[in-house]
Amino acid sequence: MAIGVVGLTIGLAVGGVVLLGALGFVLQRTVDTEAFRTADAVALLAAEDALPDPLPVAGGQVRVQVVDGQGRIRAASIDADRLVPMVRPERLDRDGRQRLEVPAERVGLVGPVRVVAVPAGTAADPLTVLVARSMADVRHSTHVVRTILLVAFPLLVAVLAGVAWRVVGATLRPVEALRRGAEEITGRAGAGRLPVPASADEIHRLAVTLNGMLGRLESARVRQRAFVSDAAHELRSPLTNIRTELEVAQHLADRTDWTAVTANLLADTERLSRLVDDLLLLARLDETPPTRGTGPVELGALLTEVAARYPSPPVRVTPPTGPLWTIGTVEELRRVLANLVDNAVRHAHGSVVLAAEATSLGEAMSLTGAMSTAGAGLGPGVGAYHLVTVTDDGPGIAVADRERVFDRFTRLDDGRARDDGGAGLGLAIVRELVRRAGGSITLTDAPEQRGLRVCLLLPALPAEDGHR
Repeated sequence: MAIGVVGLTIGLAVGGVVLLGALGFVLQRTVDTEAFRTADAVALLAAEDALPDPLPVAGGQVRVQVVDGQGRIRAASIDADRLVPMVRPERLDRDGRQRLEVPAERVGLVGPVRVVAVPAGTAADPLTVLVARSMADVRHSTHVVRTILLVAFPLLVAVLAGVAWRVVGATLRPVEALRRGAEEITGRAGAGRLPVPASADEIHRLAVTLNGMLGRLESARVRQRAFVSDAAHELRSPLTNIRTELEVAQHLADRTDWTAVTANLLADTERLSRLVDDLLLLARLDETPPTRGTGPVELGALLTEVAARYPSPPVRVTPPTGPLWTIGTVEELRRVLANLVDNAVRHAHGSVVLAAEATSLGEAMSLTGAMSTAGAGLGPGVGAYHLVTVTDDGPGIAVADRERVFDRFTRLDDGRARDDGGAGLGLAIVRELVRRAGGSITLTDAPEQRGLRVCLLLPALPAEDGHR
């Protein structure tokens, strides 16, 4: 604020000085113009040898003399000196027009005095017309303007400073409210919101944007806290098993069956390793943005490759009628199918069927019901897609739980053994990888049998593009 007032003061001061200079220059040019007009009229009379005596002039602040080459006065106005020329002869230029400053007492006017000289007469008898005009009026005008500026300048600066203070204060008041709100949020734990001003201006939009950012940060903090808590809980279980095994083995000493202890420790270590790998994968997926379109993948071959890891039965593949190409990362799509088949085999009573077919978004929605495409990048229009299904004849999942199972560390069957049930990260990983591939996943009832069908919708790539 102080810097703005200082800058305003300097600007007004420079403007005042420029104004005074411009006013003085304009008034002086006006005086010179009028003096030259009078001199030209007298020179015209001198050229016609018709000089009256005395010379007629208008106003009492003008003196006119006509002098010859020897400095003698040939004619003069009624108030002008008839013996002493207003300008010494040696200062005159007989061939050009001049503007001169002379002492006021030499002319008999109130100073300062401006004199113009205009050549006249003939070559045989050169004359010079001198017209003197007082600059007192000009000085008085500039003095009045200077006085007005000196009086009005401080008042104007004070008024403008006051207005600026009020305007800037009113403008920054919402910013100060935002600062206090941010300080309060920083000083306490938990969520908080900044005050939103009522005016629909830039400050209002800034407050709304900052509140949105705070909401996203709070959601991320809650998810991070829940993730860390769940991860710590899941990691504690295998570590506790390992410690218990070692303590029992140490206590029994020679009676310890080290073969069984080694097998148990190896199982817990493998489970711990899988859990750590899943946690690292989820952390990497949260940090890195999706990279769609990394390469063509043929879904029929990928289904056959994944199913080959399991005995047949229970896992069977219904081969597609032709190659089905999609865009994605082979490792990520293989991980998606492997997780889905693992879950299906774990809960199936007798069979798991893998199938893939070319379809459209509209046809897939009619087959699977109201497929949720939120967050998957699928548009509302009907386009070319591939529908991959994993169907089992197990107990299925209740409709109310079909969205919740995609949350991290969610296990619906709390009574089953942890070693068989896993940590509840498989479907969470599947959803993140499918979202990165530009697809969507939903759970429906298995057709014509008791069980669950997982429907995976992936964007299709034309077969000719897949062979390139």
